[in-house]
Amino acid sequence: MSENKPDHKPLSKFKCLGLSNTILKVLDAIGYETPSPIQEQCITHLLNGEDIIGQAQTGTGKTAAFSLPLLDKIDLGINMPQLLILTPTRELAIQVSEAVQTYARGMKGFHVLPIYGGQSYDIQLRPLKRGVHAIVGTPGRVMDHIKKGTLKLDHLKSFVLDEADEMLKMGFIDDIKWIMQRIPEQRQIALFSATMPSVIKKVAEQFLNQPKIVKIKTKTETATTITQKYCMVGGLSQKLEALTRILEVTTFDAMIIFVRTKTLTTELAEKLSARGFSAEAINGDIQQNQRERIITNYKKGKIDILIATDVAARGLDVERISHVVNYDIPQDAESYVHRIGRTGRAGRKGDAILFVSNRERRMLNTIEHITRQKITPIELPSAKIINAKRIETFKQNIAQTINNQKLDIFKKLVSEFQQENPEIETSKISAALAFIAQGNEPLLLSEKEPNFNNNQIPKKEKIIPIKADPLKDFPKIQMCRYKIEVGNNNNIKPGNILGAIANEADIDSEYIGSIQIFDHCSTIDLPDEMPNEIFEVLKNSVVCGKHLNIVELTEKNNKTTIGGRSKKRNFSRVKFSKSKNNNRCSNKDYYGKNKKNNKHGRKLKF
Repeated sequence: MSENKPDHKPLSKFKCLGLSNTILKVLDAIGYETPSPIQEQCITHLLNGEDIIGQAQTGTGKTAAFSLPLLDKIDLGINMPQLLILTPTRELAIQVSEAVQTYARGMKGFHVLPIYGGQSYDIQLRPLKRGVHAIVGTPGRVMDHIKKGTLKLDHLKSFVLDEADEMLKMGFIDDIKWIMQRIPEQRQIALFSATMPSVIKKVAEQFLNQPKIVKIKTKTETATTITQKYCMVGGLSQKLEALTRILEVTTFDAMIIFVRTKTLTTELAEKLSARGFSAEAINGDIQQNQRERIITNYKKGKIDILIATDVAARGLDVERISHVVNYDIPQDAESYVHRIGRTGRAGRKGDAILFVSNRERRMLNTIEHITRQKITPIELPSAKIINAKRIETFKQNIAQTINNQKLDIFKKLVSEFQQENPEIETSKISAALAFIAQGNEPLLLSEKEPNFNNNQIPKKEKIIPIKADPLKDFPKIQMCRYKIEVGNNNNIKPGNILGAIANEADIDSEYIGSIQIFDHCSTIDLPDEMPNEIFEVLKNSVVCGKHLNIVELTEKNNKTTIGGRSKKRNFSRVKFSKSKNNNRCSNKDYYGKNKKNNKHGRKLKF
């Protein structure tokens, strides 16, 4: 089959969007060559100063879609927050903050700060006092800093609401409105959401000014002939070791390895070549004639491994590709689909392997969600398996050399050496020659295994605590601990539980207490005296495909037992102050609250 040649120069499309040279140089350095669909549409609108609503799945490249143009608007001479990005979770806040820092690499003196709950205020206060240009945070902690006066929004130019529908599920919508009411009137807003519930539409109608609406549909079909697997790996050095192990025990015809940057293509090709593998790199800097030579040799079997960036591999169709390795996780799900589509074509079988770090679990979940296919976890080959393979190969090489090579001169030399040194056994001479041939690299690996996933915490059996913790802000509210039948084994997150309880029980998130997740279940602290009708609703609610089956945790005979609703309930019905205006209520009044809807002037079409 003929190969399509790239019809563009690297970064040409990014240049056409109007981004500054400072940003373009960074994009070139980190290996971005063409914008994704959402980047292509959003960047232009945001550079023009327009508000936007981006309706797109996580994993479509939207972080760069809003970060790149809004960074171009920051005045480094003003050492105050000019960009505020709200995210639903601390993990996403850290991830987005790191991306923003990377994109702003060429902006001398630029500072971005992630702020989120669970981290000490002191860690966040020091950089806030020194001055930062961009804030990435979760709603609760951003609210706290605004209330304390430690986060001032007087100079804010741009506001981003990322994953708005997830915020809604987690019960943050009131917090979001509170924050948006306090940003300057003259500002630019970008709202991103995979879906558009009515509540999110109303927020957009209330706060956004004639927004441009961008909808992105992703191509997410993967061939059923491709076996998809992932492997948890830590840092860069561990990635190389993990890749080497996989290559040693995998039988493949041809392999393509995808990395994120042009620099890494050449570095990895050199390291694999040094380890005895036939590997070459292709990227946007390679001349066309050299590229054609590499691809020709690859098709003919003279090269077994190709290391490439996404754009450099565009148009590549080689029948003998049996394996695709995502050495760097792609920036969006659509890129993942394109990458693994290099194998398993025309009904042929193929294998795709994805390297994932703990920090990248979210993208793994996104890829699985969007492609609607489960990616199977695999363990790296052990040192024992590798050593057995090396010994087998060693023996095979001896047999092949004896059968296929002329060894007369070497037999003569060995014979002469043995005559000169009769005390040395023939087997020892052979071992010395093998050692010389092996070089400095040891033949066998150490049986002591490295910890490839160095952030993993060993699991321990946990005892479920039954005593509810008091609310920090409302210590007088009597709390009760409940158990629900979803946990780590269901890939549950605290945000999923918080959102389900807040929405189904119609309770403000500030009255929801501690959430603890175990393997097979979770616990949540809620105000005592839950009405029976709400208890039944929660019992039948579904989260992550499983009913909550909520039950109270009780203590009998000094033993922890898990039961249903107590038949005999003797509540003290203590009254306490709920708010500053001294409205009195019992715990029951915290459930099923009727919330007033804000009035909105205009309607938007989604």
